[in-house]
Amino acid sequence: MKKQALNPYLPSWEYIPDGEPYVFNDRVYVYGSHDRFNGHVYCLNDYVCWSAPVDDLGDWRYEGVIYKKTDDPLNHAENMCLYAPDVTVGPDGRYYLYYVLDKVPVVSVAVCDTPAGKYEFYGYVHYSDGTRLGEREGDQPQFDPGLLTEGDKTYLYTGFCPVGDKSRKGAMATVLGPDMLTILEEPVIVSPSEPYSAGSSFVGHEFFEAPSMRKIGDTYYLIYSSVVFHELCYATSKSPTRGFAYQGVIVSNNDLHIDTYKPAEKPMYYGGNNHGSIVEIKDKWYIFYHRHTNGSNFSRQGCIEQIEILSDGTIPQVEMTSCGANGGPLMGRGEYPAYLACNLFHRDEAMYTGDLWMNSQFPKITQDCKDGDEEIGYIENMQDSATAGFKYFDCQGIKTVKIKVRGYCNGAFEVKTAWNGEALAKIPVEFTNVWTEYTADIQLPDGVHALYFTYTGGGRASLASFELV
Repeated sequence: MKKQALNPYLPSWEYIPDGEPYVFNDRVYVYGSHDRFNGHVYCLNDYVCWSAPVDDLGDWRYEGVIYKKTDDPLNHAENMCLYAPDVTVGPDGRYYLYYVLDKVPVVSVAVCDTPAGKYEFYGYVHYSDGTRLGEREGDQPQFDPGLLTEGDKTYLYTGFCPVGDKSRKGAMATVLGPDMLTILEEPVIVSPSEPYSAGSSFVGHEFFEAPSMRKIGDTYYLIYSSVVFHELCYATSKSPTRGFAYQGVIVSNNDLHIDTYKPAEKPMYYGGNNHGSIVEIKDKWYIFYHRHTNGSNFSRQGCIEQIEILSDGTIPQVEMTSCGANGGPLMGRGEYPAYLACNLFHRDEAMYTGDLWMNSQFPKITQDCKDGDEEIGYIENMQDSATAGFKYFDCQGIKTVKIKVRGYCNGAFEVKTAWNGEALAKIPVEFTNVWTEYTADIQLPDGVHALYFTYTGGGRASLASFELV
């Protein structure tokens, strides 16, 4: 029996942002950087890989460490982190892993005979004279490699372009030869940075980082993170190296721009930078992206949403949900962990977490113990008005709702089907230093609903789970 697919799609103790998904041999493999729970900077851990059968996106398997940060000759001292990678299949059928270390401007490459085996260092992307890309005079620093291989050519997309930085002109495309290292065609700009966007279609959504390329039919889709940070945008062209035009936003990890269930510019989650891409799995398309947890920018988790590519090639923006790749609402009965919250907010708006600044004023998804421990996540710091939202559930005959709570709190949780809706149940809670179950009757209409749990009262509550009976 298939498992329900949930968001985040990996275990609550795993932190894989910057996801690049691919289907190899009837399995979906996701490659990303590897954050650390309670990490003080991005990407502190080695690269690992997870995969799932194409016909069961709720059954993810840990493939283990595929590449250590000390495997790069430049990093034997282990003083650099492995930033967001990408993988492509070369003309020889082998799998090539491209990445950039956090303190050097060059693109490193590793290779493996299988999608998730042990990758071995292979070399650095370089010009025909041996000079490494990123180190020649006039080169822009390399960052966030994305790959697309067609025949004997591999297109390498890179770039990092903060607002106002005139030294960074935009996302670059560099054409590599069949050895996967040597440059055949020098870098060209395919999407402008903010200082150079005037008159282009990219104004307001200029390239920031995270270029990823996919080809659908005869159209090239450049997925990227814009200067707005929280959004993954896309641009299209009939060429892999020129003529790209901005098309829209695919997903926002603040759920901004969406007006289907709340005002378009109301943030519904504590977002930050975003990075991911799209993939077709059994005739359906999905966007992989990441969300921010633990009140910081440095403990990011991978999420999935199903998307639709319309007949004209456009992709409507999708909501963040708890059901992700499930193909529909979750079963509206049983117990669900609170870390599945796709909406999390407080009356004091905090749209962008940034760095480590979030404090106990705001609710946050976290976990007990240390990085790597298989501890189930929960929501802490729920003060008066803090709300956790879960979307969506197909509910039939539900008469009782239960929650597990701990903390120095004295108040109640209101249960609603809309973020600003009327309470259908109120569950009083009080101080407890252990997880304690509280129960209330609820008149929940049959049908598909979102569920929102709003804490009202004094102190701080932590929410571990809820159960529908």
